[in-house]
Amino acid sequence: MIKELTCICCPMGCSLKTEVNETGEVVSVTGNTCVRGENYAKTELTASVRIVTTTVLAESGKPVPVKTEEAVAKDKISDVVKSIKSVKIKLPVKMGDVIIKNVSDTGVNVISTRSVD
Repeated sequence: MIKELTCICCPMGCSLKTEVNETGEVVSVTGNTCVRGENYAKTELTASVRIVTTTVLAESGKPVPVKTEEAVAKDKISDVVKSIKSVKIKLPVKMGDVIIKNVSDTGVNVISTRSVD
């Protein structure tokens, strides 16, 4: 089976064609201009993941930008966002501070992406 994807690893947006066998294994990837495109296609078709970026509200009502330290499985994103939105934090925070440890049992922390006083 042939599946077509657009690589999201850089601004080039390579058009990828992947061949997937009957067991779901990626047999070949073409159209990529670098190894990141090949890696992206394989991951996207076997275990799709994303970095989650959003904001957390401080007790003062000020939004604080946050992200997951690592990518999480796409099927966990909704749970991760719900967990993040249920938290209110105290200021100040520094860039890199852990806001939520092991968010939604993913093994991934949510961190601040900016210092906010």
